[in-house]
Amino acid sequence: MRNAMILLLAGLLVLSAGPASRAGDAAKLALVIGNAKYPDNEFVLNEVTNDAQDLAEELGREGFVVDRQTNLTADTMRQVLDRFYARIERGAVALIFFDGFAIQSNRQSYLLPVDAQIWTEPDVARDGFSLDTILAEMNTRGAAIKIALIDASRRNPFERRFRRYSAGLAPAIAPSNSLVLYSAALGAVTAGGKTDHGLFVAELLREMRAPNISAEQALTNTKNGVVAATKREQVPWLSSSLTAEFSFAGSVAQPADNKAGDPTKPEPQKPEPQKPVCEAPQAEPSPSADDLAKDPVIADLSRKIAANANDVASRYKRGQVYAIKRAYTLAMQDFDLVIRRDPRDGEALNNRCWTRAATGDLQGALADCNLALQIDPGLNDALDSRGLVNLKLGRSAEAIKDYTDAIQRNPRSSSSLFGRGIASRKSGGDGAIDIAQAKSMNPDIAKEFAGYGVTECVP
Repeated sequence: MRNAMILLLAGLLVLSAGPASRAGDAAKLALVIGNAKYPDNEFVLNEVTNDAQDLAEELGREGFVVDRQTNLTADTMRQVLDRFYARIERGAVALIFFDGFAIQSNRQSYLLPVDAQIWTEPDVARDGFSLDTILAEMNTRGAAIKIALIDASRRNPFERRFRRYSAGLAPAIAPSNSLVLYSAALGAVTAGGKTDHGLFVAELLREMRAPNISAEQALTNTKNGVVAATKREQVPWLSSSLTAEFSFAGSVAQPADNKAGDPTKPEPQKPEPQKPVCEAPQAEPSPSADDLAKDPVIADLSRKIAANANDVASRYKRGQVYAIKRAYTLAMQDFDLVIRRDPRDGEALNNRCWTRAATGDLQGALADCNLALQIDPGLNDALDSRGLVNLKLGRSAEAIKDYTDAIQRNPRSSSSLFGRGIASRKSGGDGAIDIAQAKSMNPDIAKEFAGYGVTECVP
């Protein structure tokens, strides 16, 4: 009976793996991760769950042994990755797809588990998983072809705790015979929103099913499809060092390094140049008391503060969360207490400056930013915040100088670029290049500034 049960269990395992587990196909392995439920985010990323399932099913049909995982904590994600590495045979094709949130730090991209606790830059490397490290480990384990498909170029709730801008993802340092595709350009993020399916994965699935083209061409076509569909507002990033021949959907009728594209498929039409349009998006509404009470991060920080009234770090973090959620009055109360405890806390002064600027207390904001920069002249975020204050005060020349100084220190600051573009317009200039670049990096930047009472519509 015991032997019969073992045989039955083995048969069930083969069936559960699907057709990809048949002999001869075990050399194609895929790990599909869809992290949709981040407690720190305002809503569940429904498209992540659906896209991960659709891609896992497609990879299974194309002969991959697929391990699909959802909403992984750091411990579970580490175990899942270790299991994936252990299954890689020498000469295998190894593919990882990650859908969720990711952050770049120190020129590396980190994939984030759902329980990441990120408040400062060093927390990224502590709680995230380096894509460079994942690719290197796939190579070390003997994978002949390494493929990484990353749909994580989203503006996330973590970055805004220690950056005023969205940094997007960094270029991957991939071993030879690798294909890496991001859903957006380096340093750029995609527009946020509640959808059931994402454009990037929809294009990817269609191209993976196309017969007689190489995997590299399929990813190139995916990129072109997204570019055409969004009129160049979203431009995926592709990196290839592939020299071996490989196709998702069967044999390749042309050499793997052929850049000519699929001759049966028309080239995507280049969009016509767009004339500048003055947009005045609606600012996000302030959250209700109920919404704030249900927020798990705020609830956790409030419990810590209730247990220890001297927990200044938790009060500062709660102030940041309140400010991000536009609960400015509550944010001010927390920042006020932190600054009373330490009047020379430059970061807290900068955060209060930003909060005051958003609420219209411009003279108080200016005093806070000036003091923050006096304490720490290298505090780039305070320059950006003071740029907003000067912009709202109508001091366009001063705003342009602050934003320019901030951009010289950090050219990827979408906030500083957008603010400088608006200040340039208000002073009679164009500003279109700065505004367009800011929007390409952060499609929600105009809505963010609308929340501060600033739009690109200049009378």
